[in-house]
Amino acid sequence: MAKKMKKTVKKAVQPKKKNNLQKKMVIKTSNSTSDLAIIVLNFNTQFWLKKTLNSVKDFYLDRTKYKVEIIVVDNDSNDGSPEMVEKEFKWVKLIRSGGNIGFAAGNNVALRHITARYSMLLNSDTEFSDASNLDIIIKYLDENTDVGMVSPRVELPDGSLDPACHRGEPTPWASLTYFAGLEKMFPNSPLLGQYHQTFKNLDEIHEVDACTGAAMIFPTKFMQNKVGYLDEQFFMYAEDIDWCRRFREAGKKVVFHPGARITHHKYKSGIKSSSTRLAKKVHNMFYDTMLMYYDKWYSNKYPKFFRTLLRTFLFIKKGGL
Repeated sequence: MAKKMKKTVKKAVQPKKKNNLQKKMVIKTSNSTSDLAIIVLNFNTQFWLKKTLNSVKDFYLDRTKYKVEIIVVDNDSNDGSPEMVEKEFKWVKLIRSGGNIGFAAGNNVALRHITARYSMLLNSDTEFSDASNLDIIIKYLDENTDVGMVSPRVELPDGSLDPACHRGEPTPWASLTYFAGLEKMFPNSPLLGQYHQTFKNLDEIHEVDACTGAAMIFPTKFMQNKVGYLDEQFFMYAEDIDWCRRFREAGKKVVFHPGARITHHKYKSGIKSSSTRLAKKVHNMFYDTMLMYYDKWYSNKYPKFFRTLLRTFLFIKKGGL
């Protein structure tokens, strides 16, 4: 990677204090350590969750040489999906978070109790196939201890790359070139294609700056001891980019590995598909988190008027004019 990695390790971000609902939860963990714990966060996605779990079992659990556990964290669904998990997927550990507490907080509920060597966040609208052999990634992590986060090749249903799994750091310049359409016009340019690093060879294993929370694998203890849990100020969106940056700040590489492929039926999970009103809310949330990310990582590096320009631009993008 051309960009030199920072050697200073920031203090691990710890999750917010548990609310009363979370304090009441009793979470049973395995007595023996697994090689991989796959966490699936669910909110009203019964159809897609069932599809995800069946595909994981058929194309991975029944074939892997490793010890793998599946954990579903339910964010207070009312579509019968947690009851479905209890009835039809008895090999899955179900955790009820007690409320719709968001992506970061919901996953943190499980991450606090994981003892597996590696953990994986997996969206409830993903699907495994013959190409979804995660053993390849486990072996890769075992052999490359300088790597802290791995993304498989996440594909859309048409077989094209889900660009969210192959991202650069969203610097103001990278963001400007992306939203101005320059990345699309000049995808092979390292200068103009930074937002999704479109200039890199997608057939090779290589470093990226960030990947998607829809499918990411990482060493559990390193996350717990050196990086910290997902930042819960991000209810939805940007928490994965923020986490990847913190892994890099802690001295580990983020890697794209096309040796394993997973299909992402995008925008089917959670509140993204609940209603028109919520869809609008989520649309706005996408842009609001951009400002939150800027405030966390860039506000002290640019003059104040730059933030005003950014806020105005995001206001327009949300349909404010």
